[in-house]
Amino acid sequence: MPKIFSVASLVMLYLSTSAWADPDTLLGTWRLKSFVREVVGTNERYNQLGEQPDGYLTYSSDGRMLALFVSGDQPRPQNEPSDDERVKLHKSMLAYGGTYSVSPGKVVHHIDIEWDGRRIGTDQVRFYTINGDTLSIKTEPNKSPVDGREGIGILIFERVKSTQPQ
Repeated sequence: MPKIFSVASLVMLYLSTSAWADPDTLLGTWRLKSFVREVVGTNERYNQLGEQPDGYLTYSSDGRMLALFVSGDQPRPQNEPSDDERVKLHKSMLAYGGTYSVSPGKVVHHIDIEWDGRRIGTDQVRFYTINGDTLSIKTEPNKSPVDGREGIGILIFERVKSTQPQ
């Protein structure tokens, strides 16, 4: 009986992690729901882009990815933005793209274009889990491109459903 239980346990473990390890589960577009930073050393948590951030993360089958995130408090100029408004707009967003590679529970973004250029040519490691239509990502400790504080990004996304007729 113990051998049967062990084999059954291994089969269940494999089945429960196989979708987690499958790079195809990342394919598609994900809408940002939450972006929290946890400061290294103090464990202080704060909303990196405000209470209601917005944005998208897309993984395509050709191995490319794109990320665009904006603060829920992002200014909305009525006309051509002034220089002060441009600074506020710049500080309320993150955007980058490149290729990506996937291994079980980890995706690496190989950055070749970015909103301010500081991370071009770098590899940004992300640890992920997918539960249904929810993608959870944790970054490695890094300096925030928004405020420069050392911490870990914790991002929650929801899968975007296709609007194309089937």
